[in-house]
Amino acid sequence: MNDSQPDARQDEFERGLANRRAVLGDAWVDRALGQASAFNAEFQSLITRYAWHDIWGRPGLDHTTRRLLVLGMTMAAARWEEFELHCRAALRAGVAPELIKETLMQGAIYCGVPAANTGFKLALQILRDEGLLPSPQPLTTAQRIAVHDTFSQPQLHVALQGASRGDAPPLVLSHALGLDLQMWDALAAGLAERHRVLRYDHRGHGGSAVPPGPYAMDDLVDDAARLLREWGEGPVVWVGLSMGGMVGQGLAIRHPELLRGLVLANTSAKYPEAARPAWAERIAKIEQGGLAAIADTVIERYFSAAFRREQPALVDAFRRTLLRTDPAGYAACCPAVAAVDWLGRLHAVRCPTLVIAGAEDVGAPVAMSEAIAERIGDARLAVIEGAAHLSVVEQPAAFAHHLQTFLAGLERPA
Repeated sequence: MNDSQPDARQDEFERGLANRRAVLGDAWVDRALGQASAFNAEFQSLITRYAWHDIWGRPGLDHTTRRLLVLGMTMAAARWEEFELHCRAALRAGVAPELIKETLMQGAIYCGVPAANTGFKLALQILRDEGLLPSPQPLTTAQRIAVHDTFSQPQLHVALQGASRGDAPPLVLSHALGLDLQMWDALAAGLAERHRVLRYDHRGHGGSAVPPGPYAMDDLVDDAARLLREWGEGPVVWVGLSMGGMVGQGLAIRHPELLRGLVLANTSAKYPEAARPAWAERIAKIEQGGLAAIADTVIERYFSAAFRREQPALVDAFRRTLLRTDPAGYAACCPAVAAVDWLGRLHAVRCPTLVIAGAEDVGAPVAMSEAIAERIGDARLAVIEGAAHLSVVEQPAAFAHHLQTFLAGLERPA
């Protein structure tokens, strides 16, 4: 080897150093190494080679999982300086605050409430420092989200918040296939300032029961009808997206007395016959490989390419929600969605209706929304630019504007 050329090979120290920089950031590592002295240089070399190469370099766990494990362990050992270091580094590396929150919640059980309390306090300060502090969610009586299950079977998981002011109608928000009531978190918080807002998980989803399938669309509509009757605050304005919009159509046709208004977002009244094989293929993939087998395809339908590129953390949060869904529940709902057929009965819908479409939605194209709006008397169609299937997430301000305008019209005297 030519002595004048640097050795391009990496030793264990250099490989460990690469991991250390990737996890903690260059600034911290440069400071630690630059401050090494004859007294602690060997120690810095030791941890770089053994901790950061031999352990952090192992292939069995990805770095995000290792980061969360370190947070749990440092919390258990009350090593708060190291906890702060790794918490800040994790956030700067793009680890979702939701994952850190779940780690602290788990720690409350296995490390103790006092340790978790300190962990939350430190993490909140770090979130504040990094400009990542979540929106307020007060637990006062007027603002707290009450969570419970229906008395009737199969049990449906329900969240209630807000209080109606004046003639503001109560609202029900119904989510898309593969998600849960948290899909509506941001919108519900805004609506609750004026309306009583109910959200629920469809059967087979979230915290609701998973009865044996397959399900029919009438099963999902019957669930919704008994939920509204059990709540007893109707008639309501139903806001349904995708599968939730299909349920809303069924309610308006079969149980019109329960609705004061109807919002149908990114949904369909009937799929073309050519789409049936794709649903059968989706069910087969789930049966063979779980929801992970279809996750990429579903996420690509949920969000536009630009949104996936610009909001990776939010997109990843929805992927995690999808993957938490019970595969049997998801698969059982697929036949209901595939066979939806309200198109020929939409002329019977009599309540005020707003139809919302995403201009970039390939799962429920604008033409499907047009077909719905054309068949419902006085229905209004709003097309949201820059939105794919989850328009309420991708373009929340535009979605809220159209919804609030519609709701204001319902409150004005006829």
